[in-house]
Amino acid sequence: MPPVATKVLTAHIPLPLAEKVDQMAARLERPRGWIVKQALSAWIDQEDERSRLTREAMDDVDAGRVIDHQTVQAWADSLNTLEPLPAPR
Repeated sequence: MPPVATKVLTAHIPLPLAEKVDQMAARLERPRGWIVKQALSAWIDQEDERSRLTREAMDDVDAGRVIDHQTVQAWADSLNTLEPLPAPR
């Protein structure tokens, strides 16, 4: 497999966070850069998923697939009772 092209990024990191990165690198016996790449990749994946879910939710709204607030509130209020309502659909 050919090597992946890379680019150096520079960021000012608060000292407590940098110390945690160093501690994690030592504990995992990995370079600091590896820790940063793992964290950045995980964050980007999380943000991509959040964006996808937001677009999906907006599509539901546009299509009228919504549940009104009063129905959701009544369901939530019923959860602390002996006879909770079924989840709204």
